[in-house]
Amino acid sequence: MPEVVVIGGGVAGIQAALDLANHGVDVYLVEKEPSIGGHMAMLDKTFPTNDCSMCILSPKMMDVFRHPRIHTLTCARVTAVSGSPGDFSVTIRKMPRYIDEEKCNGCGDCIEICPVEVYNRFDAGLGVRKAIYKPHSQAVPDIVVRDTDHCIECGLCYDVCGRDAIKKEDSETEVTVHASSIIIACGYEVFDATKKDQFRYLRVPDVITGLEFERMMNASGPTGGQIRRLSTGKTPRSVVFVQCVGSRDTPLGRSYCSGVCCMYAIKNAILLKEKYPSIDVTILYMDIRAYGKGYEEYYQRAVDAGVRFIRGMPGEVTDDRENLLIRVENTETGEMVDLSPELVVLSTGLEPARDAGEIAGILGLPREQTGFFRTLDEKTEIVATLRPGIYIAGTAASPRDIPDCVAQAGAAAMRAFIDAIRDGNPK
Repeated sequence: MPEVVVIGGGVAGIQAALDLANHGVDVYLVEKEPSIGGHMAMLDKTFPTNDCSMCILSPKMMDVFRHPRIHTLTCARVTAVSGSPGDFSVTIRKMPRYIDEEKCNGCGDCIEICPVEVYNRFDAGLGVRKAIYKPHSQAVPDIVVRDTDHCIECGLCYDVCGRDAIKKEDSETEVTVHASSIIIACGYEVFDATKKDQFRYLRVPDVITGLEFERMMNASGPTGGQIRRLSTGKTPRSVVFVQCVGSRDTPLGRSYCSGVCCMYAIKNAILLKEKYPSIDVTILYMDIRAYGKGYEEYYQRAVDAGVRFIRGMPGEVTDDRENLLIRVENTETGEMVDLSPELVVLSTGLEPARDAGEIAGILGLPREQTGFFRTLDEKTEIVATLRPGIYIAGTAASPRDIPDCVAQAGAAAMRAFIDAIRDGNPK
């Protein structure tokens, strides 16, 4: 029976896996994190409908985990690929979780008793997690992982676990899969805003990124859905969104548009005005790129809600201890505008996944100058690569929004399905 390996368990990888499995193909879904879901699981709402992100994603995550033809491997990486199209040999290394995955039922008793609190990457650093943890409450699989780098071996989790699911020792395991095709859906990283020194990110507490704002806005996030100044803990009276931080920036070598920043800032501005109508909300932009279906109407909705749009990019953000100070030229009118926001949100762009270079080396694939994977043809072959039998989906190829990721994942899955039919009819 032909099999397909999907690298990455975000929304694109999930969609590709489901499409293939529903057509009778066995799929190995390989995800490096303890849970599938990717960045979409971190979001509060999706644009332009403002639908709950996890209301869309969570059922798909469970469908993947329960599907008899999908083998979900979390805490895992592809480490070697050999062979030819139709007969790839894929080596997958599963990192130790220090948990018996068959015994753990995700009850959370060990999490409650653990005394160690560390930085929580899922909350973009705004919250903390324990040394034994689940990435979030709707994690799939619904089991914990023990972080041995921060575990102090107090033994409390061993004592409280009635199923003896926590391991003191664990080791890596490897599995080799013979696949007819491989789909790359390794996702993206968010631009490191500290590289834009003028915005003083991490030096001024009330300058945050768009992803941190998403976690604040999320009801399951570290602030329970309340927008707060990190300096005082109070609700800000004015918020400024700064666009194109790490996008369309030629001096940084990042001349490409990240595609989603305008829309996610508009979404967050709308949600902010709905939740706190009295807050003054301003978006500083170079160009508003509302290119998708319903996106222009969504932009107009923000204008009608009272969001102020100023065409101009600030030179710097300064701090006078009470408020932040931003001076910007409105390039439409030529006037200088002085703003004193209490919270600044940097709309950081998307960049290739941290391990994209490693994956490209393993698969023998070239990348663009931007670092994203190169497709066979930008116009007619947007999922195929220079190596037959290997396909790309989602933001592995370039920045794109969730609907585009899902559409490309479906296209990649169908190309892989055609390969599976050619190499042995699935049943």
